[in-house]
Amino acid sequence: MTLRQWGAADLPLLQRANAPEMTTHLAGPETEEQVRERHEKYLRLWREGAARMFVVEEDGRASGGIGCWTTEWDGRMVHETGWFIVPEAQGRGIGHAAVALIIQDTRAHRTHRLLTAFPAIDNLPSNALCAGAGFTFDSTQSFPFRGQTLTSNVWVLDLEAASTAA
Repeated sequence: MTLRQWGAADLPLLQRANAPEMTTHLAGPETEEQVRERHEKYLRLWREGAARMFVVEEDGRASGGIGCWTTEWDGRMVHETGWFIVPEAQGRGIGHAAVALIIQDTRAHRTHRLLTAFPAIDNLPSNALCAGAGFTFDSTQSFPFRGQTLTSNVWVLDLEAASTAA
């Protein structure tokens, strides 16, 4: 399992992930225009140094996406991570491996002390992944997202602490 930089040819992966079963915890699918805009944003943010977006590959096949960007949380600037793994690749540890790699990458390129993740409270696999990757549960918060209010668990990882995740 590897991560490679998100590239111009990776739009089909975002389109594939825009299915109802993949966006249940994210206010549902986006329009085709919104998906294209998000793809262009991934490319632009990497060029600008504002985010590091990757394709998750298993045996040379695109199995998902993961990234890290700067955001403001709890009155301070932090890194935030988010990911998706396509249905046919789920349940095989690919997400866990991808999160471990994004933690390593963020530690190597960090500009802030904390890495955060905000999975929806009912997204049990992503919450379990955070716990298994060494994040600490902080709180539950609600915030606007794509015209809806999402309630998420807040997970935090101190990037200066020694790694204890398996």
